[in-house]
Amino acid sequence: MNALKKVPLRIMTIPEFLTWADQQPGRWQLRDGLPELMAPASDNHGAIQQELGRLIGNHLLEVGSRCRVVGAPGVVPRLRSDRNMLVPDLGVTCSPPFGGASIPKPLILIEILSRSNEARTRANVWAYSTIPSVMEILLITSWKIEAEVLRRLPDGSWPELPEAIEMNGPLRIASIDFDTPLRGIYRTTNLVD
Repeated sequence: MNALKKVPLRIMTIPEFLTWADQQPGRWQLRDGLPELMAPASDNHGAIQQELGRLIGNHLLEVGSRCRVVGAPGVVPRLRSDRNMLVPDLGVTCSPPFGGASIPKPLILIEILSRSNEARTRANVWAYSTIPSVMEILLITSWKIEAEVLRRLPDGSWPELPEAIEMNGPLRIASIDFDTPLRGIYRTTNLVD
């Protein structure tokens, strides 16, 4: 069994982090130069992540898109890009795979909120919004059926407030022309009858 090496107390760059994280158990992200261990997903969180990833992937295949959905991708925000590699739950990119530690030019980033890490996950939104290629950011709640969508405006800015989607509303991801009932992504959770 691998023992966890002591978390460095100094600020790390992305290359230093990647070398260090490759020798660690678990999944890590780098925030402001400091490694953060990511907790395992709850049953609902993991089920939503897989269901939404499957639905988006099937949609992309059906429409013949060159875009692809990636689970737990590394993404590097534009600001402080030497010290931040965050890991959303899902990402969509239209760039070809290149085998690196992060996805190139993410178009859509999706986070599934858990009660235990909601504040930290919401803090990632500002970082995601600095990535020039990102057009939409989705926040999906894992303990009740609701979501929020932030869409980049035509002038390249972001709205002040996200669009709230309630239980029976449609989840629309405009940049890939994807629509599904929000309730459907909760199909395999304990939140639907």
